[in-house]
Amino acid sequence: MAPYSSFSSRLIARPVASATLLALGALALSACGSEDKAGTAGADASATTQVTDATGTKVKVPAAPERVVALSEMDLDASLALGVEPVGLTAGRGQKGAPQYLADQAKGIPVVGAVTGPDIEKVVQAKPDVILAGQLADEQVLAQLRKIAPTVVTIGSTKDWKKALQLTGSTLGKANEAEKFLAGYETEAAALKTDLGSQAGASVSVARYSAKGTAVMQQGVFISDVLKDLGFTRPGIQKDQGEGHSTPLSDENLKEIDGDWLFIGSLDAGTDADLLDQLAEKPAYQQLGAVRDKHATVVDGTKWTSLGGAQAAVSVLEDIRKAMVK
Repeated sequence: MAPYSSFSSRLIARPVASATLLALGALALSACGSEDKAGTAGADASATTQVTDATGTKVKVPAAPERVVALSEMDLDASLALGVEPVGLTAGRGQKGAPQYLADQAKGIPVVGAVTGPDIEKVVQAKPDVILAGQLADEQVLAQLRKIAPTVVTIGSTKDWKKALQLTGSTLGKANEAEKFLAGYETEAAALKTDLGSQAGASVSVARYSAKGTAVMQQGVFISDVLKDLGFTRPGIQKDQGEGHSTPLSDENLKEIDGDWLFIGSLDAGTDADLLDQLAEKPAYQQLGAVRDKHATVVDGTKWTSLGGAQAAVSVLEDIRKAMVK
């Protein structure tokens, strides 16, 4: 899989300056990838390098891993962004396989676990030479994984997708590619901030909706970091650090999610195509200014309100551009 291909292909409709910069970045990355392959083609297969993972543990990994197992959505996202197709993945939140936004890229990759944890037998069957363990904190499970292959915890306590991408790049021998991806993201984010015009600095709210009701995304999660990069403000409790992945809200407290714009994450794009119309009929949602002003949008929750990652961040920028830039 060509590194950065999905990123560069989505830039066609961008402003000329932004598209040109990112196209140049994609060309440079492709050249870099070719050089890397040429340089490692004759390398000793037993060569190793050492990385320090997100827990501070030093791990010896193959200099050029060939069989990578990705045990989180963010690991899968990063691997594919760097041009490495894993031999095993864990299902995304609320999914039977890869997150919706990665489904095409990850087609055919065996599932070796779920959000709740890996299936050790299936990991063994994948015959990995490196395991990307995401934010896995269970020491017993980690010990089992380390007996199978070098295991790197890629996600730190802050769940910073940029740091995770850099660590994944170092682990997979793709450090240069990771830096070029980040540079492309920063360029695209800067272009979007400019193009937002009068909407720059708007109050943006993000909620996830399911049969259990509404929950909001506070600070300390992926989507809040992306919105911070764009300079948006957040209403109510979304300005504060959350205790978990999301914070449930009763209908009586829905005013906490009212802002200039509202993005509602759904994990089922197929059955929730008319979700916005359904919510607009609820009295609690009718009181929200963003709903009345038609500034509410249903988005793919597998990238907006899940663990997130490098390609998810780029795709979120596209969603915001589509919704807010006129």
